[in-house]
Amino acid sequence: MGRVKTIARRTFLIGSAAILGGVAFGVYYVSRPTDNPLLDGLAEGEAALTPFVKITPEGITLIVPRADVGQGIASTQAMLIAEELDIDPATATLDPGQPHQAYFNGTVAADGLSFPGWDEGFVAETVRDLMMNVARLSGSQFTGGSSSTADLHETLRQAGATARETLKAAAAARTGVARADPRTEDGQVVLPDGTRIPYTELATEAAAIEPVGVVALRPASEWTRLAKPYRRLDILAKSTGTQDYGIDVALRGMLHATVRANPGRGGDMAGYSADAALAVHGVRSVVEVNEGLAVIAENTWFAFQAAAALEVDWLLPDYPASSAEMWQVLDDAHVDDMRNSRLRDEGDVEAALEGATVVESEYRAPFLAHAALEPLNATVLVEDDKVTIWTATQVPHVVRDAAAEVTGIDAANVILHALPAGGSFGRRLDHDYVVQAIQIAASMPGTPIKTTWSREEDMTHDFPRPLHMARGRGAVADGRVLACDLDSISPSLAASWFGRVFIVPPGPDAMLVWGAFDQPYAIPNYRVTGYAAPPLMPVGSWRSPGACSNSFFHESFLSELIHTAGADPLEERLRLIDHADSRRVLEAVGEMSNWAGTDIGPGRGRGIAFAYTHGVPVAEVIDVTLTDRGIRIDEVWIAADCGTVFDPVNAEAQLTGAAIFGLGHAMNCELTYENYAVQQTNFHAFEGMRLHQTPQFHTRLLGLAERVRGLGEPATAPAAPALADAIFAATGQRPREMPFSKSVDFA
Repeated sequence: MGRVKTIARRTFLIGSAAILGGVAFGVYYVSRPTDNPLLDGLAEGEAALTPFVKITPEGITLIVPRADVGQGIASTQAMLIAEELDIDPATATLDPGQPHQAYFNGTVAADGLSFPGWDEGFVAETVRDLMMNVARLSGSQFTGGSSSTADLHETLRQAGATARETLKAAAAARTGVARADPRTEDGQVVLPDGTRIPYTELATEAAAIEPVGVVALRPASEWTRLAKPYRRLDILAKSTGTQDYGIDVALRGMLHATVRANPGRGGDMAGYSADAALAVHGVRSVVEVNEGLAVIAENTWFAFQAAAALEVDWLLPDYPASSAEMWQVLDDAHVDDMRNSRLRDEGDVEAALEGATVVESEYRAPFLAHAALEPLNATVLVEDDKVTIWTATQVPHVVRDAAAEVTGIDAANVILHALPAGGSFGRRLDHDYVVQAIQIAASMPGTPIKTTWSREEDMTHDFPRPLHMARGRGAVADGRVLACDLDSISPSLAASWFGRVFIVPPGPDAMLVWGAFDQPYAIPNYRVTGYAAPPLMPVGSWRSPGACSNSFFHESFLSELIHTAGADPLEERLRLIDHADSRRVLEAVGEMSNWAGTDIGPGRGRGIAFAYTHGVPVAEVIDVTLTDRGIRIDEVWIAADCGTVFDPVNAEAQLTGAAIFGLGHAMNCELTYENYAVQQTNFHAFEGMRLHQTPQFHTRLLGLAERVRGLGEPATAPAAPALADAIFAATGQRPREMPFSKSVDFA
């Protein structure tokens, strides 16, 4: 049963209440409406009915609760509401709102289960529905998993449509015409005689009537902005350097702070001397915070200088001291008592390996930093009965609750200004930097303090992508892939990250094998086993968690099997794929790249990979050239199907951006450890793809899948294995360990 049919099973209800002077609208699919957060703190002349659209005599505010970390989701959320509300979203005020149960994310909870995304059977769909309600009841407001559009697209359109029809009803009540007679256009109700009444003039009357409970969404044929090229609402500010991020916050009387933590992540300290730090000009104080010390000063530079002057006796953390020792832990983890899951087990792998041509390989993926361009920061003001926070975060309710816990102030009195982020890639799914900022501000009540991590602190005290390895055994016969047995080995991301931020969920850690067990191949003998290695250090979600490594392992090993069988890489994948949407994207990328009819010439190579992640099938073809200076990536073709594409310009940007992210890290990036400390402390040692290395991209979004899904992450996963396959085609050398610069040079 498809997701559209699943949604139809749920009841659509409108939470409502009325206050004179304005009106707010919102709809969400739950068994009953939650409280409306917009009712709290309304000024005179304002009103709120439901959580997503507020209209006052001064203007229209659209609540866009999913965090914008560079993926443009604030703009997309606004466009979804505005299409039905019949306004230009550029004329509205966008507000992320305060953390609240009304803005829960059910899709990300449903997607985190041990079912492949393409499994639409009764059990999978029933458990997904259950998890949606668990998320609603827990109020988990979460931006991640490429889930924002998937989770909110119907809710936001319903909110806009409810607002539109209720405003028409208010105009009808004022003028005496039937509600069906007026139409709307550009933020106005237009009466049959051509009279135009701005929405802002109808707010008081709309608040006094019951919201229209049954509304029809406009068909795609009537959309004026959705599914058409539209300039992202933040693109002008970002293109001109005028976008304000958390690091740009400036408040009267503000002080500045930075932190210095144990070079070994999570290690404690035996003692310290702050004398030299306190002697630095402009320094106000040194305070203890989680994992280390903080310096408060008159500006950030003074704070950085003083932090470097701190004399600290650090204690050793409880993980291995070097990368070599950490890899040894993974090597030793491949034993049955560390087996976490076997979510794919079809046919008889052991029998298939007998009497067939057997292929065995091992693959490795390193620790990776998130390394967002904007360093971690938060500005906090602690007062007697209130905490105010300015920061970018993907878990606003977690930040709110942490502020209440640290300060003892009621969570209802925590005000969070959720700001745009200059990148995240999953780093702002943690909140350690905000907790430190709250602790620092609590030491000086009444004074706003901006805490900024240095780039070195950001790199060395990340929660990195986990170290990950895989071992594959497979068999081929008669020119076909007969068996695939993949063991995926890594410390548990779920145990580490959920343990810090939420609650560790019961059952197997599906993240260990995302991008491997859930691929829609019908290999006759097919097994994927996840092994949870002992914890090494705290790790975190990195763009396309699990799949960013497992897709490299799975697709690279499948390519090796196909090559050994002597089959065509595209044709054999098409033969094995047992999922209509996935077949279509493979066929599309083959057509786009002219796979079957192109001889790309000597000294060149062409690779292909497929991945099904976050509910989106993506196929990529990459052409490379072997030059005197190394491998040059020439062209990349990407085909994907995320269902209805609401914002085609941004969707294309998400595909190419995710592929660049995956390629750059596969080429060059890793975090290594010596004496417990990260060796790569800044971008000079953690270099992604450079501008001159960026290939030409060709993208196609099919728009045929039944479910609407997101695009922030899916194109990351197949980038590395497609590049590895192209390198093998050009050189005869197959990279099995990232970064590939360990084995080849790049031009």
